[in-house]
Order: sequence, then C-alpha cells, then structure tokens
Amino acid sequence: MVGTRGNTSRCWCQRYKLHPGESWAGVGADELAFRLRTQTECGHPESTTTSGLVAYLDAEPVGWCPVEPRTEYPRMLRNNRVPWEGRAEDKADGGVWAVTCLVTRVGFRRRGVSRALARAAVGFARERGARALEGYPITTTDVLLEELHVGTRDTFAAAGFAEVGHPTPRRVVMRIDFFRPSAP
Repeated sequence: MVGTRGNTSRCWCQRYKLHPGESWAGVGADELAFRLRTQTECGHPESTTTSGLVAYLDAEPVGWCPVEPRTEYPRMLRNNRVPWEGRAEDKADGGVWAVTCLVTRVGFRRRGVSRALARAAVGFARERGARALEGYPITTTDVLLEELHVGTRDTFAAAGFAEVGHPTPRRVVMRIDFFRPSAP
C-alpha cells in the first residue's frame, strides 16, 4: 500500500506515532510496517479498534487513511507547528480526532480515492464519538507527489472540512465540528 518510494515508504504512516527518541531509521521499516498492520487490523474490516480506514476497489486495497483521536499521536503533541501554530487548542482533548495522511496506492491515483477516504473519515470519527475531526493538508498541488500524502485543501473541503488555521505557508488546518445535542 505505501509503496517503495517517497515519505510513506519511510514512515509507514507512523510519523506522528513515534515516541520521544524514536526515528524512522532507528525503528526500521519492518517494525514500522508491523505497527501499521497492528493499527489497521488488516483483514478485519469490522473491527471496532482499527485506527483508520482502508479503501478497496474490487476487493483490492488501494488507499489508507489513519483517523483517531489527536491524543494518539505523541509526536504531534510535542514541538510541532502543525496543527498548533496560531491556535489555542487543548492538546489533551481526546474528543478532537485527526486525519494525518491520505495514502493512495500507485496505479490508483487520480481516481478519487483520497476524497472518498476523507469523506469516510468524517463518518468514522463521528460514529466513534469524536467531537471534531481535523486534517493538515498542503495548500497547493504544485508539489512533489511524495508530499501529497497529507492530502490537499480541496480534498478536505469536499468532505465538509473548513479551514481554521494556516500554520505554515504550505500547510493549513482543516476541521469539521460535529453537532452534539445537549443533555436534557
């Protein structure tokens, strides 16, 4: 799924999951791949503990989207401009979930897989009790293909997200808040 080139082949969607002192090279590709398989519970799409979504086309996996509480991303909670720059957010708020990347397998790109995953992430997070869902895409498609793993602003906007921050010239914070009826 993640291929053999670009950022996803190095991080295996573990960039924000790494703990203090860990690095992609130090942990190694085999361990990173094992962590991703464990998180996705591949082969068990009915799982309630999976940390994201796998997109299928004719029973073949073609895309991956991690989506879980922001608090499950230790590296994101540390010194990282995205998503915190310019926002007064409670980093410990487990009610806010995050989509950290949208990976589409080579040979299946430009077919709407990322857009479908972003839309599905909204329902996935809402059904599991999220109060809000965020994504951290790039602002332009005029980038190297290996940078598109975070998605584009248009992909998230099409799924109902709105821009709430612009922490760097090339990255934005997109968010969708879910209505929660108050208790009687």
